[in-house]
Amino acid sequence: MSDTDIREEVRAHYASAALTAAEGASCCGPTCCGPAESASAISAEVFGGSLYGDEEREALPDAAVLASLGCGNPTAVAELREGETVLDLGSGGGIDVLLSARRVGPSGTVYGLDMTEEMLALARSNAADAGARNVHFLKGHIEQIPLPAASVDVIISNCVVNLSPDKAAVLREAARVLAPGGRLGISDVVAEDGVSPEERAERGSWSGCLAGALARGEYLDLLRAAGFTDAEITFTHQVAEGLHGAIIRATAPAATSAGAAAVPANAAGCC
Repeated sequence: MSDTDIREEVRAHYASAALTAAEGASCCGPTCCGPAESASAISAEVFGGSLYGDEEREALPDAAVLASLGCGNPTAVAELREGETVLDLGSGGGIDVLLSARRVGPSGTVYGLDMTEEMLALARSNAADAGARNVHFLKGHIEQIPLPAASVDVIISNCVVNLSPDKAAVLREAARVLAPGGRLGISDVVAEDGVSPEERAERGSWSGCLAGALARGEYLDLLRAAGFTDAEITFTHQVAEGLHGAIIRATAPAATSAGAAAVPANAAGCC
C-alpha cells in the first residue's frame, strides 16, 4: 500500500473505534488490535484498558477506558514530574493524556496529538467529563508535530508509532520538539529481529498494529539516526508470534534544531 492508503486505513479504523467507545462499548477486540483471528478475550489481555491498574481506570471517564487501544501503559514508565510539559503522540480517546495531567499537576501541561476527528471529539468530551484543565488536543500527523522546537519535556505514545508509514520522520519530529535532555517513553509493538516484514504482515493488518511494526534493531537504528541517546527497548508481553508489546526509552539530543514555529491557535484549550 502507498503511504496515503496506509494512513486512510488507519484513520478509518480508529474513527470507527472512537464511535464504538462513544456508544459505551469497548473497541478493543478481534477487529481492533492484534491478529485478526484473535478472540476478543485474548486481544483484551494484550491490548487496551486491561493494561492499566484498577485505580487508574476508576479515576477516568468510562469512554476513555473503553477507547484505549494501546499495548502498554506509557504513563507508568515515563516518570512524569510535577510541572512538566508532556506530548502524547496519537492520543486517541485521551486516556494517557488524562493520566499524565494528573501526574504533572496544575502547573504542568499535556498535549494530545491525533489525526482522527472522531477520536479528538471523544478525547475532548472525556477531558471535560474529567474536569481536566491542563490538557490541549491538537489535530495533526505525528510525522509533522504542530508544536515549536524544544517545547516539550516528555513524549509518550501508546501503540501508535507502528501505525505510521514514515517512522523515521516521527522520531525526527519527536527529537525536534523535545527540550535538550528531554525524555521519550513510549509503548509500541516491536518485532523480534529476524521476523521479516512479510511475516509481520501475515500476523495482522497495518491498522491492527502488527504489519507496520519495526524490528527491535530497526527501531534502535532509527532512534540513533534521529539523535536520541541511551535508547533501549524492553519486551513486556507477546502479542503475536515474534511480536511483542514493548517499552521504548531514549533521551533527546543535547541540542535541538532552531526555528521554532508558533503554537497553533487550537492549542489554546482542550475544546
